[in-house]
Amino acid sequence: MVEFWSKRNLMPKTEDENQILKLFEDGDRALIAADIAELSRIFADDYVQYDETGKPSTKQEVLANLKSGAIRYIAMVSTGRRIGLPTKDVAIVHGSEDDEVEQGGKRFHARYVYMDIVVKRNGRWQIVASQLARLNA
Repeated sequence: MVEFWSKRNLMPKTEDENQILKLFEDGDRALIAADIAELSRIFADDYVQYDETGKPSTKQEVLANLKSGAIRYIAMVSTGRRIGLPTKDVAIVHGSEDDEVEQGGKRFHARYVYMDIVVKRNGRWQIVASQLARLNA
C-alpha cells in the first residue's frame, strides 16, 4: 500500500497538489464573497455536502443558501490542510478551519474539521463531496 499521507503532503510539491491547494484557497475567498460563479466552477455539478448533523445538501442548495444570504461566511482561517493523492485523478483533502459565520440573524464562531473528495475531470480539479464536523469551542 502506498502511503499518501506522508510528511511531504504538509506542503504541496506536485503540480496537482499546487492546483488543489489553489482550488481550496479560491474556494475560501469565494465563500466569503458569496461568489456563486466561482463556487460553481469549484464544486462539481454532482457535489454533495454533509453538514455536522449528517444532513446532505446538493451543490444547488449550498449555492442557493449563499445567494439568499441564509448563511454568510464573514471570515475563514485554514488551520490545517493535507492533500492525499491515492490516484492520479482523485485526491482526499482534510483539514480544519476557524470561521466567523452569520446564519439566522446570528453571528458566531465555528471550528470545523472536514474531509473533501476532489476529482480531476477533463483536466481540472473539482470538489465532489464534503463532510464537515463541528468542534466544540
